[in-house]
Amino acid sequence: MPELKYLKWAFFHLLIIHTPFNASAIRRHIGLEVHACRNTVQGRYLLADDRGYVCDALSVDPESRCCPQKRGQYSCQGCNLISQCCNSYEFCVSCCLNPLQTQKELAIKTKIAKAENAGTYNSVFDFCAGRCRHNSGSVVHENAYLSDFHHCFSLPSNSSGSSDTLMESRLAGISIVVGRQGESCNSVCKLSGKSCVPSRLMVLNNCEIMQKYMNCKGGCIASMGPDQPAEVADGAPKQLYPGACLFTKSQTMFNCDGLHQHTRRLCPCA
Repeated sequence: MPELKYLKWAFFHLLIIHTPFNASAIRRHIGLEVHACRNTVQGRYLLADDRGYVCDALSVDPESRCCPQKRGQYSCQGCNLISQCCNSYEFCVSCCLNPLQTQKELAIKTKIAKAENAGTYNSVFDFCAGRCRHNSGSVVHENAYLSDFHHCFSLPSNSSGSSDTLMESRLAGISIVVGRQGESCNSVCKLSGKSCVPSRLMVLNNCEIMQKYMNCKGGCIASMGPDQPAEVADGAPKQLYPGACLFTKSQTMFNCDGLHQHTRRLCPCA
């Protein structure tokens, strides 16, 4: 009997000792909300989370799936901010998530595919994760890339419907000027006391927009060149398609300095 009393006494004191610790542990978790991140899973070594941080796969928090905030948020490492193209998928997504680079109201209205009945992106992260994947515009001969910067997050060009209105809304405050034959956009804008805005060249790289400012009587042709978007002069050699408007297939070629002796550039000045 004394042994039974001792066991009861010991159990009672153990219960008293451990109960406050367990209760406090429970209290610490009450109301604690852990932000769960969405992240990319395409890369073998790196990933980007929906907050704009990039990390290696081993550094991801196992519970939240978020990257540690060691590197800078919205990193554009390896990205060309003029063309909005990057040489890695994860940094493309990170850079794209920056509100200064991507406007939410435009991103969520962008169609996922070209089909008329295609849906739109649900969030900026969905837009960035989708746009930064390889696209047909960055590929030549079906299996080779035009450039190392083949992860691009710019809004799609040469599309129809509401996307054209969205593209034009990005030209607010920009003066669209048609240059003289053989002039660069830097020279064209300088003549009017303004400067060329390189980030808006990709917006003008659109057939319907070019046709509003140029004749394009020779059609609208996909091409590649630092002088584009542009219109070929009527007196140009036949092999250069006189009178045609040219838009570039390579977004890495957008350049305010580019010029060609047989074209007139369409320039964004501000």
